[in-house]
Amino acid sequence: MAKVNEDLYFASDEQAKRYEAIRKIKLFFIYFALSIAALFTLVPFYWMLATSFKTLEEVQHVPATFFPVQPTIDNYMNVFNGSNSILIRYIGNTILVGVLTTILTVVTTILAAFAFSRLEFKGKDLIFSLLLATMMVPGEMMIMTNFTTVAQLNWLDSYQALIVPFGASVFYIFFLRQNFKQIPDELYYAAKVDGNSDFKYLFKVMIPIARPAIITVTILSMIGSWNAYIWPRTVSQGREMKLVTDGLMTLFQSDTGGETSHIMMAATTVVSLPLLIAFVCFKKYIMRGVARSGIKG
Repeated sequence: MAKVNEDLYFASDEQAKRYEAIRKIKLFFIYFALSIAALFTLVPFYWMLATSFKTLEEVQHVPATFFPVQPTIDNYMNVFNGSNSILIRYIGNTILVGVLTTILTVVTTILAAFAFSRLEFKGKDLIFSLLLATMMVPGEMMIMTNFTTVAQLNWLDSYQALIVPFGASVFYIFFLRQNFKQIPDELYYAAKVDGNSDFKYLFKVMIPIARPAIITVTILSMIGSWNAYIWPRTVSQGREMKLVTDGLMTLFQSDTGGETSHIMMAATTVVSLPLLIAFVCFKKYIMRGVARSGIKG
């Protein structure tokens, strides 16, 4: 009997060692693949940052240098000097449009998500299904229709054209609705018994509970406004109303020989820095909001 128990002990020990070895091999390949993917993502960012500190001679040097030999901050000084000074206006336009678009998006998203998750009205499921169906249509296919509408309203080269068309998002409504549906119905019924209105229940109960998801919507909306390119370039035909992404292209599109590539990289770094800071500061809210949205359909 003791011999059998000893054999079982060694067999289980061998299985444990084999399982641990297989687990370590799997982890090695997973981390190796993630490291390769991270390199493909981070190397362009590093090259942008390194080039922004190089001189023109070093940028044009062959072979290219991976590290700045003589780092300089003159490129960042030149970003806001001379003809590049209009970049300040582009940044201001982007901040204004981003803030107003985000506020409008958050308001419409909260109200629509509350209606589709708590209120009962005729045709609710049909309307929500139609809204979800629009997510299957690429946004680029709606540009001409939206442009025609904006042109007929005489909104070209105006803040209205940059803000109003993006004041609502079906994806954000769906995203927040998933979070709202996780809140127990008993809280809603208890609030109604106490005589509270739907709006009071929304602001006192649902919004505080779903705060991580709402913060996620806010951050993603602001990032989307900051990164927008095709629509602002379509409706902002003048020089003064451009946003920062289109503005960068306009400022340096005449440089075909690469004489200002180091200044372009400095400008791109300045433009990218707010997004990186925002992501680092609010990363936990984004992760928490995304995690909560997938628990219940």
